[in-house]
Amino acid sequence: MLDLLRVGLLFTLIGFSGIGVAGTDNPDFEQLKKNYYDSHPGKGSHGAYWAPIPIQKYWNPKDFYKPPKTVQGEFGRNDCISCHEAATPGAFHAWKNSVHGDLAAIRNLPDSDVRAYKKQKLAEVEANLAKQGLLKQGQRLDQVGCIDCHGGVGKETVNHAENLVMPDRAACGTCHVGEFAEAESEKNQEWPQKQWGKGHPSHAVDWEANVENTVWAAMPQREVAQGCDMCHYQQNKCDGCHTRHSFSAAEARQPEACSTCHNGVDHNEFENFMMSKHGTQYQTLGKAKWNFEVPLKDAIAKGGYTAPTCQLCHFEYQGDYSHNLVRKVRWAFNPTPAIADNLGHSWFEDRKTAWVDTCSLCHSASFAKAYLDAADKGTIQGLQVEQEAKKVVTQLYEDGLLVGQKTNRPAPPLPEKDAPAGFFQLFWAKGNNPSHIERIHADMWEHDVIKHYKGIFHANPGGFTYTEGWSNLMKDYSEIMDENTRLRESAAQAKIAKASVNSTATVPASESGGSGLGLTGLLLIALGLGVAYKIFGPFGKKSEADEASEEAK
Repeated sequence: MLDLLRVGLLFTLIGFSGIGVAGTDNPDFEQLKKNYYDSHPGKGSHGAYWAPIPIQKYWNPKDFYKPPKTVQGEFGRNDCISCHEAATPGAFHAWKNSVHGDLAAIRNLPDSDVRAYKKQKLAEVEANLAKQGLLKQGQRLDQVGCIDCHGGVGKETVNHAENLVMPDRAACGTCHVGEFAEAESEKNQEWPQKQWGKGHPSHAVDWEANVENTVWAAMPQREVAQGCDMCHYQQNKCDGCHTRHSFSAAEARQPEACSTCHNGVDHNEFENFMMSKHGTQYQTLGKAKWNFEVPLKDAIAKGGYTAPTCQLCHFEYQGDYSHNLVRKVRWAFNPTPAIADNLGHSWFEDRKTAWVDTCSLCHSASFAKAYLDAADKGTIQGLQVEQEAKKVVTQLYEDGLLVGQKTNRPAPPLPEKDAPAGFFQLFWAKGNNPSHIERIHADMWEHDVIKHYKGIFHANPGGFTYTEGWSNLMKDYSEIMDENTRLRESAAQAKIAKASVNSTATVPASESGGSGLGLTGLLLIALGLGVAYKIFGPFGKKSEADEASEEAK
């Protein structure tokens, strides 16, 4: 009975629909495509400071991809297949075993198969293409072949050296209009106190965030900087989650699909999830027993999930599952005072309520709210430590007391601007820029406080209390305070020494009877008097020779 009640609650919360469109019902593809290209940042406002290297054509094909000239000629559908079966067998077999490679297998699925929902999805795709004039009404797709993605949907031939394309978001959206609209709807998010720009942070504008980053544009080491591109290209393509050439929904529903980008010192969500009790259940039960072919809306009732995944939590909002992943965002990428000071605003409160609903799929609402309240307060406590340290470092910079600040502090390359403990100091260094204390604070705000926040919210105790987060914040704080004391005491001693030298270097005329004798002159006089005393004895006393002469008289 309890299980039936849980299932009933699940369907009450998430309904019986498939993947929702997040307010984008019946989207118009041509308008979506136009908006997508019109708003795409390309090289960004700092484009004059950097030039793309060859690999970047794969991270941003819209602006950088050019067809290879090594293969010349016009080729048809079967030519692509026969050639790539030999030339790139890995890609060929991934495609051949995919849904794209055999649409008939989808049409023939019995309704009892958990993948049967894809029949409806295929019908939607065909309707989208018919609406765009790429299929005749009632015409069925046999397969999605190489040429459909790399030449154009429905084309029979492509000039390999002239017209070959690398598919971008809009290319995938040609068939998957609903998902394209959902993902693009992330751009509509607006923060109530303008804590972030419109649409930020989200996958829909991650390339924009990349190219508008000043140190990324300033770095001369483009091969290193393109490491940022390898995650920040989701705005450009869909294969960050549905990797080529399988494009598997089941793959994209598993936490490892997120791990390539959501790991590391500034966004260690994957590590925190895997070390949490949720992740433990996923690793001990999920990989063996859960069915990832089941759509997210049925994950618990039909897929056997006994714990959440990244996707189950972040794709859901008020019972609707969508490619818009920011509908419950509150703290965003990193904690800031502008967020912490406004959590009582209705915008934040409504989203917190939505999170309680999500957590209530498995927990009581009371537990969910208690934990989220604790996570908010714990995050604020970590932020307060970092902000106190920030004031110390900023004041040292303003007072000109950082090591080498007046003698060995080169300016960072344009378009970056110098600043204390700036983001650029994690990726660029020259001379004493950054100084040691700045690097500690950069690690503190960009690594440790973010780890602390994400450890709490992903319920990984070591991730925010001891191994990472709070413990490291305390370590950084103590180092910064020690360095501050050392630098200020050193500056004070230098000031005293300088004042002492200045006060004795020249005796004012008013104190020397107008003689104008300098320190050196006074020292010489004193030395001469000392020597005379040793030779002649006290002044005014007669010598022994004089006394003897007087007695003789």
